[in-house]
Amino acid sequence: MGAFEAFDDHVLQAICDVLGDTGGGLTGSEIGRLLQERNIPDPEPSTTKRYRLHLALAAQQQEDRCANNVVAFILAAMNPVRYVHERMAFEDRRTRLNVVLAFSGLSVQEDGTLKRVETARTISAAQERAGRLRQTLQDRRVHADVLRFCKAELLQDNYFHAVFEATKSVADKIRSLSGLTSDGAQLVDEAFGLRHGGLPCVAFNSLQTETERSEHRGFVNLMKGMFGVFRNTTAHAPKIMWRIDEQDALDMLTLASLLHRRLDAAVRTGAG
Repeated sequence: MGAFEAFDDHVLQAICDVLGDTGGGLTGSEIGRLLQERNIPDPEPSTTKRYRLHLALAAQQQEDRCANNVVAFILAAMNPVRYVHERMAFEDRRTRLNVVLAFSGLSVQEDGTLKRVETARTISAAQERAGRLRQTLQDRRVHADVLRFCKAELLQDNYFHAVFEATKSVADKIRSLSGLTSDGAQLVDEAFGLRHGGLPCVAFNSLQTETERSEHRGFVNLMKGMFGVFRNTTAHAPKIMWRIDEQDALDMLTLASLLHRRLDAAVRTGAG
């Protein structure tokens, strides 16, 4: 590992705020163990996690006159092996760290290594590097279930798998509503088919007028179209052969959000 220039104290404090966060950071015992493993003195083990960590790392950085031991601590804290059963925690912590580290021209990668990147000069640039797609979706007020199913992929700006997971989330909700076990277009037909004018298993509205029945059929076709275009393609095409850009991903995930909202309001009829 080459020499890393010492972090500005504001950046170092922000790093410690992430790693020592009360809700989503390292535990006190984890901080103590990691400091011990890196042979970094722990001068105030009884104080708050953020302050404790900042005292320890700032003192070590001052002694070293570089950030090498601080970087080593960050890499130890972000070792993916530590998060085998907590992938969401890893991605949340990595994203928050990368917003801060971007101001020093660094970024923690998915494999836990550190990469040099163009130094961010503004908060928006740092946020863009850490998770532009997720932020845009939040600005659009996309349904929480879309974000929940796509979380890890969105944080990595992995459009291919984000689309795949979003379509899966819609199918999962249909199965939950209907009690059915099929998938794709078959699932949509079984759950929402009007059965030659009769009631579907699940309805988007009261189906009392031709307008309502037309709306119902429209949402059925919209779901089947989504599965046909995105789910089937992503399930069977190699990632390198099926390219999707950011705008496509945003539009598709927004469509999934619309379907989730309508499914939230749909009712099981008792038919079927």
